[in-house]
Amino acid sequence: MFDFVFAVFAIAASAQPAPSGEAAPVVAQSVPHVATTATDGLAINRAVIPAGLVAQSQTPSGKFTTAAEVKPILNMTKANWVALRDYDGQDLLYVTHLWSWRCGLSALALSLNGEPMQNWPLPPCHSDTAAPNAIIESDGPPYLRLKQGGVQSVTIQIVYDDLSTDVVRFERSDILMP
Repeated sequence: MFDFVFAVFAIAASAQPAPSGEAAPVVAQSVPHVATTATDGLAINRAVIPAGLVAQSQTPSGKFTTAAEVKPILNMTKANWVALRDYDGQDLLYVTHLWSWRCGLSALALSLNGEPMQNWPLPPCHSDTAAPNAIIESDGPPYLRLKQGGVQSVTIQIVYDDLSTDVVRFERSDILMP
């Protein structure tokens, strides 16, 4: 149905950023849908949540590096979690907004057009810098290159570093940039 660039799976497995001009990494395997919790009418797929996650301290850092600090922002800006651009014969699906608040997140997964949910590894938090959430070149691109017109819907699921979860679904028209 949709045309993920599965060649990047090897990149994700080795935790290396995607070479310039290639799609951002997505985890190499799809897992069956296992719904256990509902948020806003959408089911949380617990099967794609990485095993071994541990809740992090929620002591505010002042740098927006905890769920306690980023959750209110992400709750108010759900409409901006993803963006879609029809560009140069491709659909570019951006997660820049989520990457910009990733230090309070433990996991990100997405589903295109109702297909199985896929993990999308988050780049590391740059805790040793003045801007830990900054997106730098070594993080790889915060977007996927997909077949033009192939994205009709996107479901995004996040796990905060306090282990709470949220999921949102968007139709193409809701996220398509002019």
